[in-house]
Amino acid sequence: MTLNRSLAREKAMAILYQIFLEDTNRINYNITDVIKDNLEVENDFVNKLVMGTISNLEKIDKIANKYLKTWPINRLGYHDQAIFRMAIFELLYTDTPNVVVINEAIELTKKYSDDKISKMINGVLDNVYHDLLEGKDE
Repeated sequence: MTLNRSLAREKAMAILYQIFLEDTNRINYNITDVIKDNLEVENDFVNKLVMGTISNLEKIDKIANKYLKTWPINRLGYHDQAIFRMAIFELLYTDTPNVVVINEAIELTKKYSDDKISKMINGVLDNVYHDLLEGKDE
């Protein structure tokens, strides 16, 4: 089964959710095994999103926390953390058009979160993107 990019992002979000949950609960895991357990067929895009997000988590969280002025990213729900971090990774490190990244993140929050989070992620990702254009977050 091939995944379109939207479904691949949803799979990556689910994998990241599981990883963040296991980290919080101090459960040992292997990232590659978590990916394999969640995919019927290997998918390079999912691998890139998951591995890239995890590999760049410190930088991603620093950027996220800069824009989340009222609380740090780790106070968001695990789904929201996964969506937000993955979207920032995609804005920073891929050539996916910004409008696609932001729209996909909003669609995931509509499905897995609430309207307040969707609006917040939209505004924050838009600010991240504009600052990247101006070279403020490099």
